[in-house]
Amino acid sequence: FLFRLFPLREHGMNLRAKPLTCQEIQAFKKSKEVMQRFVRAYQLMLRFYGIILVNEETGELKRAENWAERFQNLNRFSHNNLRITRILKCLGEMGYEHYQVHLVKFFLTETLVKETLPNVKRSALDYFLFTVRSKRKRRELVHYAWQHFKPRGSFAWGPHDKLLKYR
Repeated sequence: FLFRLFPLREHGMNLRAKPLTCQEIQAFKKSKEVMQRFVRAYQLMLRFYGIILVNEETGELKRAENWAERFQNLNRFSHNNLRITRILKCLGEMGYEHYQVHLVKFFLTETLVKETLPNVKRSALDYFLFTVRSKRKRRELVHYAWQHFKPRGSFAWGPHDKLLKYR
């Protein structure tokens, strides 16, 4: 189910699922209907995780009303982290890099600032961050993570000397 909704150009856990080709990705991007379905699938998965897509243009997100219950599920079952990584990679493939940035920042905020998702923190830092295609946006997110990571001296996702000078 998830593999068909969020296909990738790489093999996933389901070895029977064929990786996407570049030609297929281009065909998807040309179809308004396919892209609308993709955004609907993204919204469906976000709701499952307790998140709402506030603005389809920008990718802005917020907690859903049932966030506390859904976050318990995210904290309890780590297989969701693999799914979120897959969704993030697929967002990049399909041209929704701005959605990637908002979703990663959402998880960094919930794990590092609000501390509501302690069991998602490692995945957010080790995997989610590095799915972001834009080097500049990825750097901004690493800096954001560094600013909120405790203890800061244990931050291992970027060189501290460069993070100190980052503008």
